[in-house]
Amino acid sequence: MVAIKKDAQSTTVEGQPLEKLPWGVSCHEVTTHVDDRGTLVELFNPTWGWHDAPLVYCYCFTLRPGAIKGWAMHMKHEDRYFILSGELELVLYDDRESSSTRGMVSTLYMSEFRRRLINIPAGIWHANRNVGNKDVVAVNFPTELYDPTDPDKYRLPPNNDTIPHTFESGQGW
Repeated sequence: MVAIKKDAQSTTVEGQPLEKLPWGVSCHEVTTHVDDRGTLVELFNPTWGWHDAPLVYCYCFTLRPGAIKGWAMHMKHEDRYFILSGELELVLYDDRESSSTRGMVSTLYMSEFRRRLINIPAGIWHANRNVGNKDVVAVNFPTELYDPTDPDKYRLPPNNDTIPHTFESGQGW
């Protein structure tokens, strides 16, 4: 016999998400403008007042359908993601000793249908999973330039004993 599962509330009455995020994580929703020629979307605009760190470095990454990248964590810099296409599940784990949300696991979804900027503070473990059927294409605007002689990157495998989250195939329903 299959257990029946009732959905929990995920938005306000106005349609705003009820996502609970680790302390210091913020999102900025963006608008994709559409006309008969195609689309235009701003990736970053300092007038938004979204993040006070300047843009110093930028790169694009892809993730194939079903693939998982992570877990990764940085001690010195923040990541700032923007999704261009595809459907990305971003899982965050707060392991910062001084954080009021230490131990929190949060899941966010980003897609070409819901584009937004998100910052991932130093000390937050994060993993990316493509939950769509085409490559995810995303841009990262980290707060520090990459140093190939001393990378600020720490890694754990997707399923491990440190982070209380398990990636399973066919997750969700």
